[in-house]
Amino acid sequence: MQEVGFQLYNDMLRSSVSALKSGREPDLTEPLGVTTEINLHVPALLPERYCSDVHERLVLYKRLASVESTEELDAIQEELVDRFGPTPEQAQALLASHRLRLLAKPLGVRKVDAGPERTTIQFVKHPPFDAGALILMVQKDGRIRFAGPDRVRIERAAPTLSERIALVRDFLAKLR
Repeated sequence: MQEVGFQLYNDMLRSSVSALKSGREPDLTEPLGVTTEINLHVPALLPERYCSDVHERLVLYKRLASVESTEELDAIQEELVDRFGPTPEQAQALLASHRLRLLAKPLGVRKVDAGPERTTIQFVKHPPFDAGALILMVQKDGRIRFAGPDRVRIERAAPTLSERIALVRDFLAKLR
């Protein structure tokens, strides 16, 4: 506990106990499960002119990173509007990134890289969805291709943030 800190130790312990209660062996190589990285190729942050206190911004980033449901994320978004006013574009991108993270994590998505020209989605070694559904999507849509044993590339332009979000959201919905 002294090596990793109290909070991380608590998180690791909670994860292991949860795995044991559900009849699974805890994965000691990834004790906190999948960490999903979202890159939308736009600034995703709380601008200084929006939230001027550095400490407050750090607290908000930590809260956003630990959100585990859309309800919690909605509550933080309401709080931001109440405290600081309408969210600027960078803050909207930050919130969108966390929404996508919540959708992607249960599907075993390790990384989403959604750019203006193409989107790449990388999965964990053994994703918890039907691989047949993914193979079927690749066969039906010529713009979706395997880009290695653990990733898929979607060759579809999405120049705006909202188009990138919609593209990733639609893809993830088809995997469910």
